[in-house]
Amino acid sequence: MIHAAGESSPGNLDEHTFAIALVARDEFHLREIGQMLEDAGIEHKRVVECDFPYGGQLMAIGIKPIERGRLKKYLSKLPLLK
Repeated sequence: MIHAAGESSPGNLDEHTFAIALVARDEFHLREIGQMLEDAGIEHKRVVECDFPYGGQLMAIGIKPIERGRLKKYLSKLPLLK
């Protein structure tokens, strides 16, 4: 997750920018979310694991900081990671 936040960051962020971690049910669900974001034109980075035993699996999605209102439709049902 932290890797996804870093990969999607343009750098030089405002000091009031926050990273929020949400939870998908599984890899298939994460792929669905990624497709919805792509279809909506929301810039994001997909992080795929390269090492055993999860090599090739989608592990996280990082979204470039944007207005929260644009994401609500796609992410509001995902629980916050605690």
